[in-house]
Amino acid sequence: MTQKTFVNPIAWKKDRIRIIDQTKLPVVLSYEDCQSVSDVWWAIKKLKVRGAPLIGIAGALGFLLGMQKTKSRDPRILLATAKRLKVYLNSSRPTAVNLHWALSLVFKVVEENQNKPKLEMILALKKEVERIIHEDVQMCFQMSAYGSRLVKSGDSLLTVCNAGGLATSGYGTALGVFYRAKEESKKIKVYACETRPLLQGARLTTWELMHNHVDVTLICDNMAADLMRRKKIDAVFVGADRIAANGDFANKIGTYSLAVAAWYHKIPFYCVAPFSTIDMSLAEGRLIPIEERGAEEVVSLYFKKPIAPKGIHVFNPSFDVTPASLTTAIITEQGIIRPSFRENLKEIYGYVAKKS
Repeated sequence: MTQKTFVNPIAWKKDRIRIIDQTKLPVVLSYEDCQSVSDVWWAIKKLKVRGAPLIGIAGALGFLLGMQKTKSRDPRILLATAKRLKVYLNSSRPTAVNLHWALSLVFKVVEENQNKPKLEMILALKKEVERIIHEDVQMCFQMSAYGSRLVKSGDSLLTVCNAGGLATSGYGTALGVFYRAKEESKKIKVYACETRPLLQGARLTTWELMHNHVDVTLICDNMAADLMRRKKIDAVFVGADRIAANGDFANKIGTYSLAVAAWYHKIPFYCVAPFSTIDMSLAEGRLIPIEERGAEEVVSLYFKKPIAPKGIHVFNPSFDVTPASLTTAIITEQGIIRPSFRENLKEIYGYVAKKS
């Protein structure tokens, strides 16, 4: 099955990549064409394209665009160009491992086809990118089907940031669970944390859920624990940008505090992400690189006037790391993975590697 949401956040248009500029939502649904690799790099860097799976797809499409626009037909020059593109695009955002994963796949296609005519190489690249996108749609559906098993009719669910159709080419990871539950006629209510400082919950998740006719209520980030205390939350579902081998995972800043509050209130806390988000090369979460972003996002970006004194020092990490001990289960397209995460992830990773 190939369920998708009502918008497609990225598409290949012959010689360019069309994206939804997510920085302009929810006020304007604006499409933008990336006509160069640099355009793609900046679209990722500036969060016009965001969400770990979608960043990976954007990187793969940007790589295809760069190779297609390369004029040389010399195999050595083409391979050198592919290496530069891989390094350049991978530098746009450091935390989401899906970008590195997707770029490694498309680079491998160039390596394997370097001695073939350029046209054959480009066709092979297009086929691989199409496969990555199709696989993402399928993974979203499979994750959502597994996740929905953990949702009962009447549940009130909490999420942070945006892990829906805007963050993937399918209908999302954490939000996909909600869509699937709704398709199964389960009555659910969703609380969306606003997700400071970039307000992905307020701007994107509420917009997306409303358009998909899911009952959603917006809350400020610091209201979540009080909702739990009032017994208004039955489970928490979040996405992930990178999962370490022991089950620790990085997600949007604020996820860790939700996990702590959920643990204290004995509420199930679920991480939903494709298996490509798992980085078995990192033993634990403290090794995950955490991106730090500019002060303007905190003090002025979504405000008519600055909200803090000029020159104030600002600490603005994009992500935090939730320890595996606070996670009830990790939901991937391979199924619902429970502790011990280190042992179970290793076993499933070996199975997936052998199958592929």
